[in-house]
Amino acid sequence: MDGGHGQRQPLSPAISASAVVPHQRQMQLHQHPARPAIADLFTLYLGMNSKQRAEDPAKETSNKLQKRVSALNRDLPPRDEQFISDFEQLRTRFPDQEQLQAVTESVLISFVLQCSSHAPQSEFLLFATRCLCARGHLRWDSLIPSLLSAVSSAEAPMGQGGSVTVGGPVSSSSAIVAPSAPSFHASNPTSPLSAMNAIGSPTQSGIDQPVGANVSPMKAAEFATLGQLGTTSRGDQSCRGAETSYLYHLSCRIILAGLESSLKPATHAVTFQHMVNWLVNWDQRPRGVDEANPAQTRIERPVHEWMHLCLDVIWILVDEEKCRVPFYELVRSNLQFLENIPDDDALICIIMEIHRRRDMVCMHMQMLDQHLHCPTFGTHRFLSQSYPSIAGESVANLRYSPITYPSVLGEPLHGEDLANSIPKGGLDWERALRCLRHALRTTPSPDWWRRVLLVAPCYRSHSQTSTPGAVFSPDMIGEAVADRTIELLKLTNSETQCWQDWLLFADIFFFLMKSGCIDFLDFVDKLASRVANGDQQILRSNHVTWLLAQIIRIEIVMNTLSSDPRKVETTRKIISFHKEDKSLNPNNISPQSILLDFISSSQTLRIWSFNTSIREHLNSDQLQKGKQIDEWWKQMTKASGERMIDFMNLDERAMGMFWVFSFTMAQLACDAVMNWFTSAAGGAEFIQGPNMQPNERMTMMCETYPLSMALLSGLSINLCLKLAFQLEETIFLGQAVPSIAMVETYVRLLLITPHSLFRPHFTTLTQRSPSILSKSGVSLLLLEILNYRLLPLYRYHGKSKALMYDVTKIISMIKGKRGEHRLFRLAENLCMNLILSLRDFFLVKKELKGPTEFTETLNRITIISLAITIKTRGIAEVEHMIYLQPLLEQIMATSQHTWSEKTLRYFPPPIRDFLMGRMDKRGQTIQAWQQAETTVINQCNQLLSPSAEPNYVMTYLNHSFAQHRHYLCAGAWMLMNGHLEINSTNLARVLREFSPEEVTANIYTMVDVLLHHIQLELQRGHPAQDLLSKAITNLAFFIWTHELLPLDILLLALIDRDDDPYALRLVISLLERPELQHRIKAFCSSRSPEHWLKSQPPKRAELQKALGNHLSWKDRYPPFFDDIAARLLPVIPLIIYRLIENDATDIADRVLAFYSTFLAFHPLRFTFVRDILAYFYGHLPSKLIVRILNVLGVSTKTPFSDSFAQTLGSSNSSICPPPEYFTNLLLGLVNNVIPPLSSKSKSNPADASGNTARTSFSKPHASAQAGGSSNADGQRAFYQNQDPGSYTQLVLETAAIEILSLSVPASQIVSSLVQLIAHVQATLIQSNSGLGQNSGLPTSPSGGGAESAAANRANTSASGISANFVSRSGYSCQQLSVLMIQACGFLLAQLPPEFHMQLYSEAARIIKDCRWLADSSRPVKELESAVGYALLDPTWASQDNTSTAIGNIVALLHSFFSNLPQEWLESSHTVIKHLRPVNSVAMLRITFRILGPLLPRLAFARPLFMKTLALLFNVLGDVFGKNSQSSPHVEASEISDIIDFLHHAVMYEGQGGPVQSTSKPKVEILTLCGKVVDMLRPDVQHLLSHLKTDPNSSIYAATHPKLVQHPS
Repeated sequence: MDGGHGQRQPLSPAISASAVVPHQRQMQLHQHPARPAIADLFTLYLGMNSKQRAEDPAKETSNKLQKRVSALNRDLPPRDEQFISDFEQLRTRFPDQEQLQAVTESVLISFVLQCSSHAPQSEFLLFATRCLCARGHLRWDSLIPSLLSAVSSAEAPMGQGGSVTVGGPVSSSSAIVAPSAPSFHASNPTSPLSAMNAIGSPTQSGIDQPVGANVSPMKAAEFATLGQLGTTSRGDQSCRGAETSYLYHLSCRIILAGLESSLKPATHAVTFQHMVNWLVNWDQRPRGVDEANPAQTRIERPVHEWMHLCLDVIWILVDEEKCRVPFYELVRSNLQFLENIPDDDALICIIMEIHRRRDMVCMHMQMLDQHLHCPTFGTHRFLSQSYPSIAGESVANLRYSPITYPSVLGEPLHGEDLANSIPKGGLDWERALRCLRHALRTTPSPDWWRRVLLVAPCYRSHSQTSTPGAVFSPDMIGEAVADRTIELLKLTNSETQCWQDWLLFADIFFFLMKSGCIDFLDFVDKLASRVANGDQQILRSNHVTWLLAQIIRIEIVMNTLSSDPRKVETTRKIISFHKEDKSLNPNNISPQSILLDFISSSQTLRIWSFNTSIREHLNSDQLQKGKQIDEWWKQMTKASGERMIDFMNLDERAMGMFWVFSFTMAQLACDAVMNWFTSAAGGAEFIQGPNMQPNERMTMMCETYPLSMALLSGLSINLCLKLAFQLEETIFLGQAVPSIAMVETYVRLLLITPHSLFRPHFTTLTQRSPSILSKSGVSLLLLEILNYRLLPLYRYHGKSKALMYDVTKIISMIKGKRGEHRLFRLAENLCMNLILSLRDFFLVKKELKGPTEFTETLNRITIISLAITIKTRGIAEVEHMIYLQPLLEQIMATSQHTWSEKTLRYFPPPIRDFLMGRMDKRGQTIQAWQQAETTVINQCNQLLSPSAEPNYVMTYLNHSFAQHRHYLCAGAWMLMNGHLEINSTNLARVLREFSPEEVTANIYTMVDVLLHHIQLELQRGHPAQDLLSKAITNLAFFIWTHELLPLDILLLALIDRDDDPYALRLVISLLERPELQHRIKAFCSSRSPEHWLKSQPPKRAELQKALGNHLSWKDRYPPFFDDIAARLLPVIPLIIYRLIENDATDIADRVLAFYSTFLAFHPLRFTFVRDILAYFYGHLPSKLIVRILNVLGVSTKTPFSDSFAQTLGSSNSSICPPPEYFTNLLLGLVNNVIPPLSSKSKSNPADASGNTARTSFSKPHASAQAGGSSNADGQRAFYQNQDPGSYTQLVLETAAIEILSLSVPASQIVSSLVQLIAHVQATLIQSNSGLGQNSGLPTSPSGGGAESAAANRANTSASGISANFVSRSGYSCQQLSVLMIQACGFLLAQLPPEFHMQLYSEAARIIKDCRWLADSSRPVKELESAVGYALLDPTWASQDNTSTAIGNIVALLHSFFSNLPQEWLESSHTVIKHLRPVNSVAMLRITFRILGPLLPRLAFARPLFMKTLALLFNVLGDVFGKNSQSSPHVEASEISDIIDFLHHAVMYEGQGGPVQSTSKPKVEILTLCGKVVDMLRPDVQHLLSHLKTDPNSSIYAATHPKLVQHPS
């Protein structure tokens, strides 16, 4: 056997030896002396001619004639049985048995590749392999992975390596997977399904490299030889498919032989992956083969056989008896996505089984009525349905995914490519349009649009890639905008007053078009198509022309109409929308009718100016009509002179014509408005302002009337933009002090078009003039506008945080500067308002590094704001929960304050736990005061004695120590307390010369010293009343007599010492001082809370009277809206909070009684009412609740239910309201908050009575409203809803306020709501007139007779519901029932956690009370069927009249969960705890159905995910535990879907998103699963055996890099 073979070219080893084994190791194997001998031994037994094989190994398989010729001249090979003895004799010559094994493996694999198409040789190789492995000369765990890798490389020659997928990276010398290798579940880049996987399955990761990518040059020839062995010559590629089939066939037989032994999990993993890949790619042909007709691909006999062998291998691997690989691996594989499925029963059978089990996993991942879950815009929060892993507050700037599209495994997916592939008319398409239509109706924040929409492709640069976070396609937004336009046209034609709706829509339309989110050409095409194909009479007015005229000056629109190839066609379509009203009644002309009559001519004139080639298509009559506008303008300017139009006395025709003129000649209209302000009453005047030298003068514009909202509302948005720019120029960059009327008009412009005109002022103004804020008065005016006018607008836009950071920069720059009190206190007050307006987590700095730049006052208010937010709204995001602790540390690092026990008692646990351990530094403050008291009193005697030298002021300022200056006010107070007269002039001068920071420190120190002194005097026997009276007199000296200190800071300092029994008494005494009450009354009488409606010329207050001596000291710039009283607006609510915390509810009632009129000026008073009711829920007496509600005023703008006032004022207010009250409350939410259902939606069922006419529902408020909401309220402008921000939010928050105001316990309220939802279908059917004969819902096939009986009982109890209730909603019974479930879940999610606990308890009670579920005598199969029906989506169940209480309750919980902030989800386990112990598979399925859909959302909150997963395993243990008492016995195979789902949940969390082929579970989760699985029955443990960290039993552990590196 060692004959003349020295020149023989060595055969290639297994591919794993090249891919994994180090290069040096490869060399050793190829040069090993045993290699030629082993190769010759195989050659002998295979009957091969070694010489011919060495010269041209390829010819042996290609030239059949040569085979036959040589066969006649060849000696017969020895008998197979002698092979093993010959081999064992050979191996004795080589001592290194391990290397010999590796060489043998390499040689064997080479011959498998070479001889697979030769039947006798294949049989011998299979026989030899079995014998060698049986005798231990080869190891299956090494051979199989190496063989599979070699086969993968042999599938394609070099240059086509990209199509090769390497399976498990298992070395030929070891069965252990290399640590750096990818997951065994490798991707297949050449899969024919790669395109569809983006939707149907997560995108595959192409981390696997082509074979040979890292191979040394000397091995290239060997890989080429391998390719030739498998493919014959390049010119004869037609044989390649058959050759590969033979190779697969033999490989599968070898693997089947290996599977008879006990293999390691890593081997099972790599085998499984290759089998799946082979099947997935069964129809791929090599390059060069004719691919013109894929249909000609047919299955030849060997292909058919190898596919069956592959399937045999897969079935053995996933067989549940051995469970070598979890069946879940098939569920997440590509096998189910085969496009060209061969006509083979065995393959179709396995694909159908995969689909069946995949659908079950998908069901567990999705909530009931998932397609109805859609953002309502009822809150300011964006609860994203996708959770990228991010750090800190950058979440605010990320894209937001308001909806997601379910993958085939139920996972939430999103992305631009995915959105573009959603087919029209499908459920996902309708859901997306439902969301967009609702947004166009309810006008959510422009920030929402920015973070959701994309620039249309036609306006993008070509280099721009697709956006992963997107969920809406440009086609969707175009469709939705066209839908809204048609909807408004229908409303207009029905004579509904909806001019306000058009104005709001135009604002959004302009904003979206200018942002490039709408393809203009596509929109015009869609609209023209709708008008042409729909009702011909729909276009009866010129509203569409008016809408297009708003945007015609936008750059992208002008470019389209002037240069686009389709400009003529587009222009014709635009002109086709012209519809003048020929029947105008001259006696009843409104501004709108004038505008709509002339707008066509205005638009025609504009188009005429674009391009000469378009002019011939224009209507000449319209051009002539345009001259009437010019004539009117000439008459107006001639009559008024100098274009000075009297805007206060325009009649309706003149107003309408001016609106038209704003579209035609925007610049002239803008000049006319500016002239109104600059020329009013003689223009500007020179005045002698305060604190000015006798020869100094200030130029100030004379006051005039601000322009009314009625006039501004009809102006073109183009004019509004020009006007806003011009007003900014004059107000902030002009030489004269602007008039208040001009500033008010500027504010009104921003409020009336919040989408189109909003600008972040600090950024915008500094871009126009970098030094603008250093100009005298500009900073003051800007801060006044922001603080007293635009605070709600910034909150609406989500820009409050950015504004807070800008204002904080000003504060940090000037808090240490002497004398900058007015600017500092205004900025600080604005910052207070901003912090208290933020109802979400926020960072005090953009980074969590370094101390805050806040003042002590702002640090304290930040803690209060966070406490209110967390307690009343929860923490929204996972990231916010992570960063709360470092944020609190950052705030408290520079604050010395400690809160009282009474305040901490109401703080939410995360903040309370952090603050509990802080040491009270007050004792140190008093000790420091006592040490410095002698020195301070001595300095005060010199400085403040009546005979003190004025010059001593500067001496004191320049030479006193900083710590002593902090005690100046405390020393002055002590002198006054000793009845000494002090020099108020010197004290005032010193306090003015102090920095603002030093004044604040003085106030806090004085309060501590004052309260300490009172305690000392009490111990000496002085009456408390006398001490308090004297203290109040002294404080009045500081605040009112000489106006030495800011009142708002003093009040805050006092309430922060509420643990002193006299601090709050001092506060109340100060609030009840006649000086303050007189000031408050004067403030309220001179101003209007609805400042935008005030039409009289404003009166400017004097600086000193408005702000007092301390703030106005050396300032000369006049105030606009600022006032000492206005500075108290953020303080009074905090005083109320503190009084309630200290159980002083009667005093809080008294304070509110006086200050309720004043609080009407609070920009966020609605939020204050909602938050205080939620913060102190369960602790407020009814009398105080009514007083708090009175803060909202008696106006009808708050849409309370009709019966709410009766319920609140009745003598039996402690009795729970009737079911009709809650039904009406939910109906109000359905009509105004929940997105309307589209008439195209599949959720539109026929009427329950068999009436097939479906209600077409187009607009929430188009039909009669419940809950006291009038039709006209449906579309309010933003300025009418500044707090909370939109009408949708107003309705939802009002419903929450109603619930929180009821005097009955939360348990009764929740019980009423849950009972209503449990049987909502039956209740509605009975109440619907015309359906009264229907006694209840038919029983479902689930055998749920008890359900029907319960429904009838519910009908009896709900008999108070009016007969026409359903018809008032505009929906059918079935539609209304599912929307009420959504509304109820949404409402409960807005309420405090007390309600959540009651919901979990009541929901569990109703589920457990179902008789058929509790009936243990029922067969298991019958219960399974019943649960299947019970857990149908209520949408589909209601159509079939098979709704059940369980289905409704689970849907309610899912609606509730989907709207909960992340923090409040932590209590979701409570409902399962109430259901335990679970004693049947039916109840087990219900628990999994409740919690299962939460797992994708919890995947980013590791502790909560692990806790939830452990709970689900524990519930599984209740039924399938080792010591479970449940009966009857159920086989583990009955819960295969739950087993698959648990695997999927683990993979989803490991990936942190949709499961991919490379996804791996996290080690911590495998550790947890390994522990909890041990408590299950052995047969169930067996099915979950791979969810462990043991590489010897788990394929996941065996292929996990961390576990392979560090095996336990």
